[in-house]
Amino acid sequence: MFNRRKFLKASALSASLFAVDKKGFADAIPKKNNKTTAAPIVISTWDFGIAANAAAWKVLSAGGKSLDAVEQGVWVPEADPNNQSVGLGGLPDRDGHVTLDACIMDEQGNCGSVTALQHILHPISVARKVMEKTPHVMLTADGALQFALEQGFEKINLLTAQSEKDWKEWLKTAKYAPVVNVENKLYKKVAPQKLPGNKYNHDTIGMLAIDANGNMSGACTTSGMAYKLYGRVGDSPIIGAGLYVDNEIGGATSTGVGEEVIRNVGSFLVVELMRQGHSPEEACREAVMRIIRRKPETAKNIQVGFLAMNKKGEYGAFAIQQGFSFAVCDAQKQDLLIKGKSHY
Repeated sequence: MFNRRKFLKASALSASLFAVDKKGFADAIPKKNNKTTAAPIVISTWDFGIAANAAAWKVLSAGGKSLDAVEQGVWVPEADPNNQSVGLGGLPDRDGHVTLDACIMDEQGNCGSVTALQHILHPISVARKVMEKTPHVMLTADGALQFALEQGFEKINLLTAQSEKDWKEWLKTAKYAPVVNVENKLYKKVAPQKLPGNKYNHDTIGMLAIDANGNMSGACTTSGMAYKLYGRVGDSPIIGAGLYVDNEIGGATSTGVGEEVIRNVGSFLVVELMRQGHSPEEACREAVMRIIRRKPETAKNIQVGFLAMNKKGEYGAFAIQQGFSFAVCDAQKQDLLIKGKSHY
């Protein structure tokens, strides 16, 4: 027979035990702490990453946030007219337009991106505004330009005299033949490759930084493939392809022929491989090998490289072809340039 008094007494006891157990369960959950044993550190692609890292280090060494560090770091190549693969002075598409792609991602998974942006010196900062001021992740072309101007960015001419000269030289043959590793000045001394109008044919600066609080952010910015079709967008502004950051695991960025990176969602793949226990270099190598296994004949004639860093501050890189380099900056080393490992 149902006894109401016993039922209520038992229910009260169960509720009391549940309250105790709930507290114990909460105490048993590890407190989420993103603090890492790594000191502040910043890494970036290619030899011009050294100067970019130096600018980022000014932020990190003063206790600043990794998001500010990566933004200010990549400002350096974006504003360098002598760097014909990023920002001002970037080589144009085949119709003579300099179009820029960029994305940025913080430790909370917030991200912003711009594609096919013209006339703006720092696309990375427009990407950050997209992240912080809009409900969107990506703005493109005229819409991105309109947004940038509304945010107070100045409209300028990005086509320098030298890049215009190179483009007109290229028009004589209009041969679209990207040259492997032309980005790397050190590599060109070892294996110079001459093709009129094709120097610095493609590249990106990808940057990853960990600040004093153990938080990681990343940035990626480029003028894309030289002499590409008008409207072409590569991997650099695509979250998960050209850049991905997971503050619990680490981050990755890519460089080279973006079409192959996009097909493999490369940077996201690298981070997920690190989640499974791979070292940064091992993760980058596996991502490269997937490209090679799927398109072995294509891979022989292109360059794709990945750069990664985990939350311990351990870093590594791997590329299809020899010649890929990356720069490292921390409290011990300010201008370290490392030659990444490669398949060929």
